[in-house]
Amino acid sequence: MAHGETVHHAEEEYTSTGLNHRKLLMWVFLSSDCLFFGALIATYMVYRGQSVVGPYPIDIIDIPVTTISTFVLLCSSFAMVQALAATNANNQRGIQIWLLVTAFMGLIFISFQAYEFNAFRAEGLLISTNLFGSTFFTLTGFHGAHVTLGIVWLLGLYWVARKGRLGPRTALDVEICGLYWHFVDIVWIIIFTLLYLIGGFDTGPAAIGGPAPALMGSLV
Repeated sequence: MAHGETVHHAEEEYTSTGLNHRKLLMWVFLSSDCLFFGALIATYMVYRGQSVVGPYPIDIIDIPVTTISTFVLLCSSFAMVQALAATNANNQRGIQIWLLVTAFMGLIFISFQAYEFNAFRAEGLLISTNLFGSTFFTLTGFHGAHVTLGIVWLLGLYWVARKGRLGPRTALDVEICGLYWHFVDIVWIIIFTLLYLIGGFDTGPAAIGGPAPALMGSLV
């Protein structure tokens, strides 16, 4: 390839913002996802404590168990940072190890979530049981889907790394995956704070300060 063609190709990789076009698209996607999760979280908070039938959060929320899964997910962000550092350093063994560690921690988190969902089902809470069940399962379920997608992405990068195709020149591939993974972790911190630490002791309409409106009752 001629020198002029190489320079032209490099210029096409970047936008007028100075960011690589793939990184910019990821930021745009994450911005839209902020709105998506923001809407789900706002919906949960609006309907918080409005279920006229149980079980209520205080009956089934297990904060200690979820704290463990939250800690594991937060540690996975550190592993993701190490994976990117290993990529920039062209440490092939480190790339593979840290990508697997990150994916494994994500799998642990999903396993905890599956355990929690099953425990809630055993306690009689389904997505159709009450407003709490509807908003809780929708919000945490979509977050779990995001984590699962991230795990698949990480395993895909691991497969590429096994072939020796990840290194300083392709570090952007790992960096973009890292942006997505850190975003998922940050969203969970918000969810954990609002749904578990703050809303985990709600008992029903009285927790918000009065009986649920008739409309709320008709939605249950």
